[in-house]
Amino acid sequence: MRPIRYLLAAAVLSAAVAGVLVPGGTASAAEPSYLTREATYTGVANGWAKVDRYRDTTAGFRDEQYPPDGRGDQDGQRRTFFGGVARPSSSRFLLYSAPGWNTGTRTTPVLLVHGANDNPDRAWANPGESGDFGCGSASCPGTGLMQYLSSRGHRVFAIGFAHKQGDNYQQAQQVGDAIAIIKSRLGVSAVDVVGWSKGMMSARMYVASVRPDWGRAYAGDVRRLLLLGGPNGGYDYPFAHGWAHDFSIWPECGGTINAPSPHTRMTCYGSYTHHPELSITPTGGFDTYPGQRQMLARWDDVYGVNTTTQDWYTTYYGGQGFYTAGPGIQAAIDAGSLVSRIQSAPTPASVPVYLLAGGSPSVVGIWNETRGPSDGVVFVSSALDTAGIGRVGATTLVGSANHLQLGWAPSVMRTVASWLS
Repeated sequence: MRPIRYLLAAAVLSAAVAGVLVPGGTASAAEPSYLTREATYTGVANGWAKVDRYRDTTAGFRDEQYPPDGRGDQDGQRRTFFGGVARPSSSRFLLYSAPGWNTGTRTTPVLLVHGANDNPDRAWANPGESGDFGCGSASCPGTGLMQYLSSRGHRVFAIGFAHKQGDNYQQAQQVGDAIAIIKSRLGVSAVDVVGWSKGMMSARMYVASVRPDWGRAYAGDVRRLLLLGGPNGGYDYPFAHGWAHDFSIWPECGGTINAPSPHTRMTCYGSYTHHPELSITPTGGFDTYPGQRQMLARWDDVYGVNTTTQDWYTTYYGGQGFYTAGPGIQAAIDAGSLVSRIQSAPTPASVPVYLLAGGSPSVVGIWNETRGPSDGVVFVSSALDTAGIGRVGATTLVGSANHLQLGWAPSVMRTVASWLS
């Protein structure tokens, strides 16, 4: 059984595309002095006009750990954009520009923020990049929300992060960086932001000034914030259904997917193995999935626990089971969930927040979340949770869409376009 690609938007496979490198140098004087534009690439695949690589030189950014077996490395044209580096520094990020980024007729530009284990190409421009089923459907389209909005006069940009499962504190600062660059390029004062899945975290954290001690506060430059399938109320999928997707994670079981496990030990084909580097909870000197841990919240008191799976009790609550061992969800939450902090930091009332949830638990190849209404990964009640939102623009449920379809399903794209109008 395939894994859940974790708030994600599907496992990304290689896409070999040639880019043309243009000397970058420093950013223009109008851009913040702490940002350095290192390179610009043209001839970009999947319909983009260009991609810029930036580095945020602010003291405080720290490089994050990658899974040592390479499953979290940058791939496809993203590796080229990061200078050929498979494990780039977390201080670096990519800014994609869509066709019409400087000629579109809409007043307010749009920044798209992708989810975990994903990238701007698969998430927004070519849902079929990772092949059939990688977009949440048996067949995948070759275009997505980027082309949909760009063709309607929107000036569209997208951010790409160095670490696919990275710290949302750092990525929220880079969302602010991307907005500052867009403002400088276009001479605008505000940007609309669309965050999908884990992208909800960094987008919302920026607007609400949820930041590290060294971070910059919200600059008052977001007009509207749209959150698609985001775990606003948190999620507990890794612990509620851990056994089902561990087979796609654990290498001795044949797993290769870049997703965190609730376990540190597991028996595969009679061999009891130890992989602390794959754990969602920091252990053994490893912490390769900080962004996933930051989204955790318990839902056992609302929807219970999936008691049909092997070692369900010890997976969720911690301990040694028949085939697995792990610390349990509360230990992971205590190690760094940000859900409570985000909900206690209201978004400004000046920024209307629009919440969209998918309602179809039909993601092929995974154990879908069916303990309660969901999109297959995130509960509807979590995606539509308004706690801590200062001003709700609208909420809607797209019952026909699962979690991986939220970046390209026609009904979702129409809703997003109407909210941006």
